[in-house]
Amino acid sequence: MQDWIINTMDQYGYFGIALLIAIENIFPPIPSELILTFGGFMTTYTALNRWIVVLFATFGSVLGAGVLYSIGLLLPVERLELLVDRWGHVLGLKKTDIKRAEGWFEKKGTSAIFFCRFIPLIRSLISIPAGMAKMHMGKFLLYTTLGTFIWNIVLVFLGAYAGSKWSTIVHYMDLYSNVSVAIMAVIGVGIIIWFVKKRKS
Repeated sequence: MQDWIINTMDQYGYFGIALLIAIENIFPPIPSELILTFGGFMTTYTALNRWIVVLFATFGSVLGAGVLYSIGLLLPVERLELLVDRWGHVLGLKKTDIKRAEGWFEKKGTSAIFFCRFIPLIRSLISIPAGMAKMHMGKFLLYTTLGTFIWNIVLVFLGAYAGSKWSTIVHYMDLYSNVSVAIMAVIGVGIIIWFVKKRKS
């Protein structure tokens, strides 16, 4: 996959970067860290400009996030409530929990959209609950753009700074990704346990 990503960027430049980042948002296993850091490295030996790389990468991110947001719109909360009605007892969940979570997202959704853009995997998936909660499109696009813009700046400029050793940045970002996913998994388990205990009390 790495060779395909690099060849696409070499061949199509800015548009290749935007396309790959858009796909990465929809299909998270494609690593944005590799795309962005190599894109930064490319600015050291080609005519590509770092800031334009950042702008095209941000455009691709917002485009991909918009697709997942639209998918969330097609997954109404009512359908999730039906699933909870049928299977929620396994985890001690009820429809009221869904309503509570929806209310939380309405109040804190903008912060979640912004900060989750810095967490691998979650940075893509957070767009789906935003769509399900029918978060205001303008706010969604604004905070998605701000979060991904900062993320892209950091990785593109790190790649440019590292130069031919750009893959070292990818290695450390892989460690960051693994730690982030592990932390999110622990938090997820903790939330499930909290719900179960709360329902039993």
